[in-house]
Parts: sequence; C-alpha cells; structure tokens
Amino acid sequence: MNIANLLSCIRLLLVPIFARVFFSGRDDAYTLAVVIFLIAGATDVLDGVIARRFNMITKLGRILDPLADKLMLFTVLVCTSVAGLIPYWITALYFLKELLQALGAVRLFRVARDMLPANNIGKLATFCFYVAIVTVILFGRSLPDAAVAGLFIPALALTFSAYVIYHRWAVAQYGKKDGKEAPPGDSAGHESGPQG
Repeated sequence: MNIANLLSCIRLLLVPIFARVFFSGRDDAYTLAVVIFLIAGATDVLDGVIARRFNMITKLGRILDPLADKLMLFTVLVCTSVAGLIPYWITALYFLKELLQALGAVRLFRVARDMLPANNIGKLATFCFYVAIVTVILFGRSLPDAAVAGLFIPALALTFSAYVIYHRWAVAQYGKKDGKEAPPGDSAGHESGPQG
C-alpha cells in the first residue's frame, strides 16, 4: 500500500463522514460537509500527482481511485437530492451512467486484467460536478430550479461524453481479445480509463 493508494483509502473513509455531517442537523452542517467534500477532492488531485511523479501507479490504485471518486460523488448527489437541494433526475442520470460503466468495467477487466487512467474530459466533468455541488450546498436554497439544472447539465454532458469516448476506445482496443468482437451496444467503460 503506497501513499497514493492510502490517500484513496482516506477518501473512501470520508464518504460516510460526509453523509453523517451533512444530516447532523448542526447549524454549520452544510459548511462542514463542503469542507469534507473539498478535502476529498484535494486527496484525489494529490494521489494522482504523487502516483505519476513517483511512479506509484498500480493496478490497485487504478481500482481504488475511481471507486473512491464515484462513491463520494454519488453519495453527495444522493444526500443533496434527499435534502431537496437538487432534483432527483440529476442523481438518476449520474447513476445510470455509472451503472453502464460498471458493467463495462467488469468486462474490460476480464479481458485486459487492468484498469486505465482517466481522460481529460472525465477530469473536467469531475471538476464541473465539484463546482456545481459546492454552489448548491452553500447557496441552493436561494437558487431557482433552472439555475440548479444549469449548473449540473454541463457536468452531466461531459461525463456522458467521456463515457462514449471511453466505450469506443475500449471496444477498439479490447473488443476482439476475448475471441469475439464486442457488439456496438456493449458497454466497455470505467472512469479509470478515458472516463467521466
């Protein structure tokens, strides 16, 4: 377990802490939740920098890093939906995309025995989600529904675009390695590849 992977594990531990603080009922619950969310984001950036700079990229890290990212982001979206800060359709669309990628990731791992690093569109999508979520948690009660949707639509568009790019790339690279060509509708993605 290297330092980069340890940071991913810390991010995983922050997932239930975020939910507990968010629903704690404290006057400063949302502010503290945002701090925890931003710390998680900082560990995401830091573990990537450390892994690349000190050659600590491992198969375990390629699984832990996106797993921690997805669990944190999905947990935050669920929490904010339950609190009435964002509409459920945003969380549902994100979940649909992650479900497709999870199914594809299983097949990709079976064929390639590895996960792949994130692409720039996926990273940009994550950044847009962070901006939208922090804005909604801190100011959501005063934002009209159209403004909330406007914050998340670019992030959703980017994350689906990254998924499509990853799917096409994965099929081109690994579609025939298991003895048959992957069908056009088959999903072969995970955000640990050219992802979102």
